[in-house]
Amino acid sequence: MNTETPQRQLGLRLAKLREQRGYTQAQLAQQLGVSASYLNQIERNKRPLTPAVQQRLRAVLGELGDLFDAGGPAALQEALGQTLRDLGLADVSANELRALAGNLPQVSQALLDLHRRHLVLREHAAALEFQLGEPGAGMSLPAGDQVRDFFNRMHNHIPELDALAERLFAEWGLTVGHMAPRLRQLLADRHGVMVEVAPLQAGREKRVMDSQARTLWLPDYLEPGQQAFQMAAELALRGHAEQVDAVIERAGFRDDERIAQARIGLSNYFAGALVMPYGPFLRAAESSGYDIELLAHQFGVGFEAVCHRLSTLARRSAPGLPFFFIRVDRAGNVSKRHSATDFHFSQVGGSCPLWIVYEAFNQPGRILTQTARMPDGRRHFWLARQVSSGPVGHGQPRKTFAVALGCDLQHAERLVYTRGLDIQSPGNSVSIGPGCRVCPREDCMQRAFVQLPGR
Repeated sequence: MNTETPQRQLGLRLAKLREQRGYTQAQLAQQLGVSASYLNQIERNKRPLTPAVQQRLRAVLGELGDLFDAGGPAALQEALGQTLRDLGLADVSANELRALAGNLPQVSQALLDLHRRHLVLREHAAALEFQLGEPGAGMSLPAGDQVRDFFNRMHNHIPELDALAERLFAEWGLTVGHMAPRLRQLLADRHGVMVEVAPLQAGREKRVMDSQARTLWLPDYLEPGQQAFQMAAELALRGHAEQVDAVIERAGFRDDERIAQARIGLSNYFAGALVMPYGPFLRAAESSGYDIELLAHQFGVGFEAVCHRLSTLARRSAPGLPFFFIRVDRAGNVSKRHSATDFHFSQVGGSCPLWIVYEAFNQPGRILTQTARMPDGRRHFWLARQVSSGPVGHGQPRKTFAVALGCDLQHAERLVYTRGLDIQSPGNSVSIGPGCRVCPREDCMQRAFVQLPGR
């Protein structure tokens, strides 16, 4: 046994090894004869991995070489597995991956580098398809992007799920901002699922379903409204799968990967529509001047959840203000983009560094605003703020993003955020673009790439 492996690495490696062997935290804890919270603390490096627990782990999981391998083949093996799965080789065994990473590390690294170049070329080709108007443009993009494109084609509004959520809100006797106890009861009474709150592994899913124990685990850092959201999503999958699958059928998704992605997106859509029901939410938004922090307090959810919900208010008989919504990380990766309008988010090549959404990382806690002018002359009003989630406490790892909500300038005066601002003055607009690879602004000081040909 290599006892020199840094303790801070063992927790993460143990969690990965557990998942590779197909155990949930609760299942492995039961096999080891320890509590789930004790195992959780080990995986979070809050407790040491004692020799006694190591011996039990070896009896349950078998060989623990990856756990104590401080060299790097274990991490390389995981990256190789992800790369080969992305290339359609899902049946490569762990032994084959371990042999490749351990015996041919330079070849393994070269394979990873080639795959990264492949992803860049794939995005480049997708950008050209969009520019040339090719039939089926974007089909080479990942499944998640294609599912997001479906939502955007629907103007980010799924009427049947909104109507279902509003009806169930009334039938179940729910109260805005105080839904968690009632939804917990519904999961238990109708589906035999118990809800438990525990300090789950940081950075993992916001809910973990233990099907064997029929227990839904929620991390303890979630606020009651966020817990309600996760329970509502689980209720959608368990009690209203027929309605969700009908939308998937209408979208035309046939392969397992896109169906799975769509099912997650639609169950989350239902959850947002239940926790923030259309009618009450729209009335509160209009009366407050779309004050996001006030709405978050009233409905018991986070800033990001309110922004996302505001981008879905496209009911024909009662439309809200047409917003576009985006979420990015510090590296510029776009993990969410939704639009209730025809605003086009760039599929490839990153987004504009002059956009206010990136400044939000430098001023955490503040809501920043920007009047922006696109290359075609259209002007928009944007507001942005940094958001984070994860365990609470000093030194705890947390996810950090910036979210931005925007609308055409003609609608901006309805927002509380424009009070006292001269948003109509052309001199107060910042010139931004859709992303360097598709932006025609040749005189931009921030240009990172040349524009793709054919524009």
